[in-house]
Amino acid sequence: MDQVEDLSGRREAFAGLFHGGRPVLSLAPMQDITDLPFWRLMARRGGADLYFTEYFRVTPDYRPEKSILRSITENPTGRPAVAQMIGNDMEAMARVARELERHDVAAIDLNLGCPAPVVYRKCAGGGLLRDLPRIDALLARLREAIGGAFTVKTRVGFESAGEFDALLEVFSRHSLDLLTVHGRTVAEKYGPKVHHDRIAQAVRRLGCPVQANGSIVSARSAREVLESTGAAGLMIGRGAIRNPWVFSQIRDDLAGRVAVLPTGREVLAYVNELYGEVCQPEFPERMQVQKMKKYMNFLGEGMEDAAGFLHEIRRCDTRVDFFAVCTRHLDHDRPLALEPMETRLAGE
Repeated sequence: MDQVEDLSGRREAFAGLFHGGRPVLSLAPMQDITDLPFWRLMARRGGADLYFTEYFRVTPDYRPEKSILRSITENPTGRPAVAQMIGNDMEAMARVARELERHDVAAIDLNLGCPAPVVYRKCAGGGLLRDLPRIDALLARLREAIGGAFTVKTRVGFESAGEFDALLEVFSRHSLDLLTVHGRTVAEKYGPKVHHDRIAQAVRRLGCPVQANGSIVSARSAREVLESTGAAGLMIGRGAIRNPWVFSQIRDDLAGRVAVLPTGREVLAYVNELYGEVCQPEFPERMQVQKMKKYMNFLGEGMEDAAGFLHEIRRCDTRVDFFAVCTRHLDHDRPLALEPMETRLAGE
C-alpha cells in the first residue's frame, strides 16, 4: 500500500470514530503533563477514545522531540493518537506535518488555543487568533500538505467571544476533519465562564465534527455540555488529571449506568502509581516532588479539604513529606467526586 492510499485510509478511519453512535472522548494535550507515562495511567482506568500529544513546537530548523514522539511510537493505550503542532512558520509546519504522518498518527492537529503568554506573544497558539489572514493562509498550506486527517484546536477568540463569527468563516473554508473548541477566549484563560453557545454555533455552522472543551469535570457536566452544544465529542484535560476515572464515569452515565466514584484509598493508589510513572529516578528527590506538585495542583481542587491539602502539599520538599500529606487526606474509604468546590456546589 503506498503512502497516499494509507493516509486516505487513516482519514476515513478517523471520520469513522465520530460515527460510532456515542460521543468521542479525548484526552487534551497539556505540555509536560499528558505525556507517555500519563497516557499509561489513563489507559489502565478506562482511558480516552482519542489521545492528543503534547504540542510539537515547530520552528524553521525544528525536528520533532523524541520524548514526544514516543507517545506515538510506543502508544500504550490501544487507541488512536493525534500529533499536535504549534507554530506559525508555514513551510516548517508543512514539513513537520509530513514527517509526523510517517508515524502511526490518526491526525495532525494545529494548536490555536494555548493561552500561555510565552507562546501567544510570539504569534503562536492562541496568539494567532489576532491574525485571521495568517490563520487562513496557514490552514490552506497545511490542508495541502497533510494527506490524512487534519484537525484544529481553538479558543473562541483572543479578547472577545464575538471574534468567533469570523473565525468560523475561516475554518469553514479548509475541509477540516475535526474542530475542537475550548469555549473561552485567550484572555479568559481558565476563568469560570465557558461559552457553550459558541461551541453550539460551531456545531451548526461547520460540516465537520466538533468537540467541546473547557471545564468538563464529571459525568454530570459532560452530559450537560453535550446537551447544550450538540457536540460530537468531548475533550478533557485538567478534569482527567484530577480524576483519571472520568472517561469511564462518563461512558457509564451516558449508557444509563451508575457512575462509580473512587474511594480515598483508590485515589491514593493513583498518586503512588503516578509518582512511579512520571518521576525519573535519576533526578534528585526534590525535583521529583516538584514535578508531582504540577499534578497535585489539579488533584487538590477535588479534595474534601482542598485548601488544606494544597497548602500542605505545596510546602513539601521530600518524598516522605509528600506522601505523608497525601495519606493524611486520602487514607479512607469514602467516595470522592473529585470535582472543584464551585462545580460541586453548582450541582447541589
